Amino acid sequence: MRNEIIEQYKRLKLELLAEKNSLEERLNRISEALNGASAPESAGAPTPVAEKPAVRRGRPPGKGMSAAGRARIAEAQRSRWAKAKGSTSPGDSPKSTGIKKKRTMTASAKAAIAEAARKRWAAAKKAGKNRL
Repeated sequence: MRNEIIEQYKRLKLELLAEKNSLEERLNRISEALNGASAPESAGAPTPVAEKPAVRRGRPPGKGMSAAGRARIAEAQRSRWAKAKGSTSPGDSPKSTGIKKKRTMTASAKAAIAEAARKRWAAAKKAGKNRL
């Protein structure tokens, strides 16, 4: 099994080297045709290509957002906050702004819940439990 893998690796390596040499020859012929010059000194070595300087991505230094752009964003955020908090204008109701009014519990409902909790605790203590 291991010998088969090694043989396959060697065969693939030879195929890739042959393909590399073929591509280099084609590139040399193309560059000769474009430049009208003779072939480079070493036919096996690839033609050196001048490297481009690294391109910096993103915003150039010192080029931030314009004041007008910041003002637009700030105004939009203020508008979102006003909508979320609810406007103080008399015409704005929770239905018109799309905000639901916070629900509150009545005093009688709170008392009923507290009484039920007291009964549960009394039953638990009677049973000798210190947790529910």
